[in-house]
Amino acid sequence: MMRRSLALLPLGLLLLAVAEILVFVAVVHALGAGWALLIIAASSVAGLALLRREGIRGWRAFRAAAEAGRPPGPQVSNSLVGLLGALLLAVPGFISAVAGLLLVLPPGRILARRGVERATERRVSAAVAGDLFGPRHVRVRQSAPVDEPATDAPSAPASFGAPGQIVQGEVVEGEIVR
Repeated sequence: MMRRSLALLPLGLLLLAVAEILVFVAVVHALGAGWALLIIAASSVAGLALLRREGIRGWRAFRAAAEAGRPPGPQVSNSLVGLLGALLLAVPGFISAVAGLLLVLPPGRILARRGVERATERRVSAAVAGDLFGPRHVRVRQSAPVDEPATDAPSAPASFGAPGQIVQGEVVEGEIVR
């Protein structure tokens, strides 16, 4: 799967370049060449300034988490998203600037950070994910107790509450023994 996406990268970059040129031409027709160039220059300068700030902030947050004995994953993923947003702002173009701005502003940054964390959790073991991001919070639907098997599940797990109740809490690593 990874090789297929790497093979499509040049095609995706070519399509992005064509789209950037088309959007630039549309903005030039709408606002004029001077304003279009000014907007691109301003977004690039802002992106370069943000690159420096996000890099320093991310390194400090990582060191503070490591010194405090906290999992560094949330700080690292937040920094990666911020750096990617700043990099996209620094690249000349309207599409990349809008994408970078979405990653730098808090709502988009939070969503992207959660996506990075979920993707990381799928690729690494539960123990590594716990070390990176701390205890994971999950929602678990309890089924009928083992003593009273449900009609559709012959061997359902034991329940700590009513069947169908949603239980939230930290994940405790362990082994299921039947």
